Amino acid sequence: MANLAKIGSLKAEPPAQAEFDGLLRSGRTRLNDALNAANALESRFTLAYDAAHALALAALRWHGYRSDKRYLVFQTLKHTLMIEDTNWRVLDLCHNRRNRGEYEGHYELDERLVSELITATKELLHGVEGLGPVPHADK
Repeated sequence: MANLAKIGSLKAEPPAQAEFDGLLRSGRTRLNDALNAANALESRFTLAYDAAHALALAALRWHGYRSDKRYLVFQTLKHTLMIEDTNWRVLDLCHNRRNRGEYEGHYELDERLVSELITATKELLHGVEGLGPVPHADK
């Protein structure tokens, strides 16, 4: 991650406990809502994707970095949470599907993909919860 900061892709920034806690809370809430089968598939996908992004950003912020590029938040998961490549590939696929849906109006979704995204997001939640209090956090 230091290399990404060196080239300007990530910005080193002291973490804040309140920001971390807010991202964790947002991730939990959205994941919980994504689990509601009464919601439309597209809604469940968006909720799970947004939960995954909030949790991945929480992990990045815990380590003292920030990115203004959504995909980097996921790409750094190998370093921030030691996430397995299989989960990262699901998140990357969902990032691409999300972009296509947001910018072209076409979501290519099915129950299996949403289920895999929810599973990956649960893994992120578990990892972020295991980080503990933010080290050297600004209050």
